[in-house]
Amino acid sequence: MLAAVRSAALAGIDALEITVEVHVALGLPNTLLVGLGAGAVKEARERVMAALTNSGLAPPPRRVTINLAPADLPKTGSAFDLPIALGILAATGVVTPEVLAGLAVVGELALDGTLRPVRGALPIAAWAAAAGHTLVLPPANLPEAFRVSRAALVAPRTLGDLVDALAAGPLRPLDRPPAPAAAERASHEDFADVVGQEVAKRAMEIAAAGGHHVCLVGPPGAGKTMLARRLPSVLPELAEDEALAVLAVRSVAGLPTAPDAAPERPFRAPHHTVSSAGLVGGGSPPRPGEVSLAHLGVLFLDEMLEFPRHVLDALRQPMEDGHVTLARATATLSYPARFTLVGAMNPCPCGRAGEPDAHCACTPPDVERYLARLSGPLADRVDMHIRVGAVPPRAIGARPPGEPSAAVRARVEDARGRQRARYAALPGVGCNAQASGRWLDRHAGVAPLARDLLVAAAERMRLSARAYYRVLKVARTIADLDGDDGVRPPHVAEALRSRPATPGPAATSRPIRAPAGAIS
Repeated sequence: MLAAVRSAALAGIDALEITVEVHVALGLPNTLLVGLGAGAVKEARERVMAALTNSGLAPPPRRVTINLAPADLPKTGSAFDLPIALGILAATGVVTPEVLAGLAVVGELALDGTLRPVRGALPIAAWAAAAGHTLVLPPANLPEAFRVSRAALVAPRTLGDLVDALAAGPLRPLDRPPAPAAAERASHEDFADVVGQEVAKRAMEIAAAGGHHVCLVGPPGAGKTMLARRLPSVLPELAEDEALAVLAVRSVAGLPTAPDAAPERPFRAPHHTVSSAGLVGGGSPPRPGEVSLAHLGVLFLDEMLEFPRHVLDALRQPMEDGHVTLARATATLSYPARFTLVGAMNPCPCGRAGEPDAHCACTPPDVERYLARLSGPLADRVDMHIRVGAVPPRAIGARPPGEPSAAVRARVEDARGRQRARYAALPGVGCNAQASGRWLDRHAGVAPLARDLLVAAAERMRLSARAYYRVLKVARTIADLDGDDGVRPPHVAEALRSRPATPGPAATSRPIRAPAGAIS
């Protein structure tokens, strides 16, 4: 007999429909599994047969052929165990094939028939809900699958429980638990703890408001890491679709998700020994990297210049496009990577260059080689480069009260609201950093004097076209924070202060001739 069971496979953070076809025929007892399955898929034969036997559902000795269609799509993971077992039971008459209509089935089987969790339950639940299928999955995957509001879910504990439920008639979806109550943000990391560093705190506020990348340069102990770890505390709350995207990446990566709390913006801080595959994704089978796990959150690279240069340069495409495309011989996968990069680095190998009352023993060639670890194209993609000086001990002891994160976040949310309204007609654009520079130049209300100042500064500082538009985006964010509908010369001037000049003769030979009255 022939039976078919609907299942799903992961392609990036999306789910694709897979049909598990099972044919049971006369012949020598043998189980053949085809359909371009990886190692864990091929091992499903042993797990399924043992689970069937230990559940009292052992099929008669026959020749069993299992096909995972479409056969040219690579399949990985252990989620096909349960649909294969149901297909065998349906092909041998234990389960009526009609009761499988309208179901989608995923789950790993233990040898005793217990269902174990699988990766990617959330995107699979989203696919099943969009297609109108009832999803059968392991109980451990229920919390993340329930994040999909329209998903109809069934979660039997064992294979035997599922067979008994199917014998009793159509499966009844589980009742949805009450939505988790909104929890207050943790207050253990607050901008009020940062002493001094007003310029750096202003830069972090601008970065949060516009989604801009920022690099903090300063001596050890100046507070660079402290500032970076407090950036998530001033970012806006995730919208529902954004929260699902963040959870989908974690689900595909096999990371746990908090079942009883609203998801927060991610903060990822990989060690400088991370590989390119660990940073941008890859491996066998491919998994999302740190840039995707930081999607819609913060990617913090502490001691940025200690990362291998080829690893840092792998960030160039994700920073520009907002996603990572992994091309392999068998498939091409895409993972989202719309993150805010915060890099922290020392100004020289010893870290004391430029500090008053500090002796730097580094020679100019040493400093040049050290700074060359950050390539020009990558530095060009960082919107703001901020100098973070050491805080005097007297200021640390005084500990004047700083502005709390809640107050900063209120301004950031107001600025983000202006940007959402501005880009409402542009799909995929939610903040200034994601907008096209040409579109922003035409529609952002740039005053003529502000544009003249920007052009003069770009010529003097030898800014590239990309850097020109990034300065304009930062200026637009500063204007949003000020509640201004147009970009004025003071906004451009503040944005230019965080942009280093491109080294070269032209960078030191001509002064910036700003138009008269450009800065008031």
